[in-house]
Amino acid sequence: MTTFTRFDVTDYLDSQEMIAEYLSVAMEDPDPDHFLQAVAAVARARGMTQLAKDAGVSRESLYKTLAPGAKPRYETVFKLMHALGVQFKVQATH
Repeated sequence: MTTFTRFDVTDYLDSQEMIAEYLSVAMEDPDPDHFLQAVAAVARARGMTQLAKDAGVSRESLYKTLAPGAKPRYETVFKLMHALGVQFKVQATH
C-alpha cells in the first residue's frame, strides 16, 4: 500500500524569491480570496505572530484580514507586503 503525505505549500516558501513568485502567481487570479489565501500561507510559513508584529497590526487583526471573504484595506495589505519583504509590481499587458 502506498502512503501519501499531505501537501503543504508552506514547506516550499523558504526564500524571498519563492515567496515573491508564489504571490505574483496568486495575484493573476481574478478572485481576491486566492491572493489572500496565498498571503495567509506565506504568513504561516513566516509565523503569524512575527508577521503581525512586523506589519504593526494585532495578531487577531491579521487573522481577520486574511480570512476568506475579507475585504482588507489597501493600507493593511501594503503593510503586510512590506513586512514580508515583497512589493507589488505593475506591468503593461498586451
